[in-house]
Amino acid sequence: MESPEHSTGARIGMWLFLLSEILLFGGLFLLYATYRWKHPGDFHAASQELSRLDGTLNTAILLTSSLTMALSIFTLSRERSARSTRRASLFLGATILMGCAFLVVKGFEWAAKFRHGLYPSSPVLLARPPGEILYFGLYFAMTGLHALHVIVGLCVLSTMLALLLRGSVGPERVAPVENAGLYWHLVDIIWIFLFPLFYLIS
Repeated sequence: MESPEHSTGARIGMWLFLLSEILLFGGLFLLYATYRWKHPGDFHAASQELSRLDGTLNTAILLTSSLTMALSIFTLSRERSARSTRRASLFLGATILMGCAFLVVKGFEWAAKFRHGLYPSSPVLLARPPGEILYFGLYFAMTGLHALHVIVGLCVLSTMLALLLRGSVGPERVAPVENAGLYWHLVDIIWIFLFPLFYLIS
């Protein structure tokens, strides 16, 4: 049985870590806002090079993964049985699969940009206006950093799934899965901000 003191301490530690992540991306969002204010036309023109279909698909994938993550935690917290552990494992496995699907879609999208020469320091991109160069630099930096967070999240969730299957975490010890869920929700929230900033510029 997990002690309440340990559980509370783990949650506080996770919230402090998440706060540092929010500050990191907050700084990048501020940088984006500054450059967009200076180059509104270039940012709008560059955004037309992105696939809104891919962005919308990835948004739907991550929102659904947040739902399955929440269902996994809810199942463990509300149902104290071996069956609840199995159901939570299925929901967690679904979350992991959707996270992998997100990376696959993002990989195809990045590959298309490289084929068209729209990547940092490429001759094609350097021939474009300064605002478009800044746009794609921020696009690759911010979505790349987000993708790295998705990869870390998948490693954490995979570890939680292994611990669930081994019985090391479960209805009597939910805090590790809850903390993993908090991290995953943060990853999803960051994407919800990235999607309109890069794909829906008007």
